[in-house]
Parts: sequence; C-alpha cells; structure tokens
Amino acid sequence: MAKRRHYLVSKAVEEVQKIIQQLTAEISYKATRFQAISNSGIHNENIKVLAPSQFLITVPLRGLTGYRECQVRHWRYYTVHGAKLLSSVRDPEELHQWLEVEQFSKSLQQWHETDVNIEGDLVPAKVLIVFRELVEKSIISCNLSSKVTMLESFSSGVRVAVETSESQVEVELVPAVEIPTCWPEKARWPRCLKRWPSQEKVQCIKSLGFDLLARSNYHWQLCFSRAERMLMEELDEDGGCRMKCFRVMRQMKEDVWCAGNKPIITAYHLQTVLFWTCEKYPRTKDWRCFPEAFLRLVQKLHKCVSQHFLKHYFLKNTNLLKYANTSDLDLVASRLTVFLENPVFCLD
Repeated sequence: MAKRRHYLVSKAVEEVQKIIQQLTAEISYKATRFQAISNSGIHNENIKVLAPSQFLITVPLRGLTGYRECQVRHWRYYTVHGAKLLSSVRDPEELHQWLEVEQFSKSLQQWHETDVNIEGDLVPAKVLIVFRELVEKSIISCNLSSKVTMLESFSSGVRVAVETSESQVEVELVPAVEIPTCWPEKARWPRCLKRWPSQEKVQCIKSLGFDLLARSNYHWQLCFSRAERMLMEELDEDGGCRMKCFRVMRQMKEDVWCAGNKPIITAYHLQTVLFWTCEKYPRTKDWRCFPEAFLRLVQKLHKCVSQHFLKHYFLKNTNLLKYANTSDLDLVASRLTVFLENPVFCLD
C-alpha cells in the first residue's frame, strides 16, 4: 500500500509539473518578470508536496539580483491599492519582511512600475494581482482549460485545481524572489553549539541562502526550501532510521491521524518535528532502534499538536500552528493519544 501511494504521488508530481511547466513558460513569454519552472522530475525544488492532493509550487521572479539586507524605513501609510492611510500598516511578523527594490543592486525597470511597486516597496499583493491575471490568460492560450481551473482564494494567493490521470490536485502557485547569496539576519541558526547538523553541513546550508514568497498583502514570507532539502539529504549517513521514521509517520498521518485532501498537519509540519528531534537526539545510537526512535518522534508531534505550538526550525519565535483551527488540532491530538497508548505500527 505504501509503495502504491508513493507511486501515485510521484506520478501526480510528474503530471502536475508538466502542466505547470507549460503554463509558466507561457506566463514567462507574456511577462519576462516571471520565470518558467524547470522540468527536473520528482526532485524539482520548486515543488513542495504538502499532502497527496495539495502542492505548493514556487515561480521564480526574474530581474532582481544583488540582494542586501539594510535598515528599511519603519512606517508605511498606504493600502495595497495605493491609497493613503492615516495610521501605519502593521509591522511584519518574524517569518515575514518588507522588501524594497533598492535592496537589489540590479533590478529590471518593470519592478519600478506602479503595477507592483508603491513608494519603493515591492508589494506582494500587487505582484499576485499581475500574476493571477497572467495565469488566467495563459490557461486559455495554452488550451489547458480542461486540466486547470482557477480556484477562489480567501487570501491573496493564486490557487488552481489540476486534473491528473488519478485525481484532482490543489496547487498554490507562489511568485518567489530567490536569494542564493546570503542568509537572513533574523534566522539566528544554529542556536549555540549543537551536534546536529555538523558544522560543515551548517556552513553549506547557510551558503544556499533563502527565498521570499509573495503569500500575503504587504510582507514577503521567508522560505528555506533549499536549506531544508539539504538537511533531509544524507540524513542517515550514519546508518540510522530517521528517514524510515519520517516515512512511516507520514504514512500514519495520511491514513489514520490526519487524513483528507487539506489536512491541518502537512508533510512540512512533520519535517519540522523531525528536524527538532534530530537536533535533540544527535547521536547515532539514538536512531538505531526503529520503535524507540519512532515513538520519540510521535511524542514530539503529540506535544506540539496538543499545545498548538510548533516552532519553525530556523525562526524559533514563529509558531507554525498559530493560525490552525484549534478544534482540528485537538482531534489530531486525541488520535495521537490513542496511538501512543497502544502503538501499532503501519509498516507495509
């Protein structure tokens, strides 16, 4: 059953990637500020599988290079439509930041235009308005209307439903500024001296930089997908069972604890739990016995879900469950409690 599920997810990723690659190539042709996603198979770093029928795909933005952190001005008095406000816009939370076009040493003239720029700020909501219009037009010009449908979005994001040979997949398409040249100052990682990951790996991870995602109105969301991917690579080079624990936990989550097309707990949450547990238990011997290691991982997940609190791995003051429905979290917590009282492993 697990192999069948993995096959179906892999097949869905390939089909969705092919369609979105065609769509973003058309978008890039219409507007050079947007770059087509690559066609690099199941390991495409632009695609994040949150659940079997829920994907997040980042669409790189062109023409913004030479990023540098600087002291941006503190107060903003405008709406996303450019109207003046009497009181200032709220400050960004830790996972978000303002982005000024002047923070880039080189920028295309299009990023200075009023369709995306207000008073020198690149405004995510305006970028998303431009992007949404391009997606809608490109679905038609690519003759993809039978496979791709625009979904109503309750936030400022762009969501589409993609029909695959097996099922329908909901995809959030997110414009992203890729910043591979520096590590954000607010991500104070690693904390003190930790044995996991190794110092060599830490330096390598930090050299990969980060991304800024257009997922809200005013503020850009920090994203560490390249760093997270590298943390997952060679996770068991010491012969441990970390990846096995992660795969089984993901399987149990999808089958028993938190099933459904739009689960409250996603693969990203499980990955974060894994990182924190690897840091707390860095020794090889901690990951030799699968049942013990797996139960430690589930206990950590249970604690986070019960307390409605899961720290972001790189930004420790960010709670990844802050806006989750507490009733849904409590339901998952109760199912985890039942499992921990009588652990039955799903190892097929």
